[in-house]
Amino acid sequence: MPHVADCAVTDCSYNHDGCHAFAVTIDDDVDCATFIDIGTRGGLDRVVAQVGACQRTSCQFNTNLECGADAVRIGPGGSGTANCLTFVEG
Repeated sequence: MPHVADCAVTDCSYNHDGCHAFAVTIDDDVDCATFIDIGTRGGLDRVVAQVGACQRTSCQFNTNLECGADAVRIGPGGSGTANCLTFVEG
């Protein structure tokens, strides 16, 4: 599973100097479905986030709902607040 190399969405509860979720899901709108803004920091003690599943089947990196990119970057944009910036229509 590819790791989350960078997350620039500072208002996500999992992002404190990097994504601290164990795994993230990218939804069909290319948004990080793990994003949550509840004002409480959460996740693991260290940065190890990886892409657990990708629902965007039209991405060139998607094979059988798994991301095949070396790493992904998450940032603001898309229909949600956190967007997979590694997405490439394919």
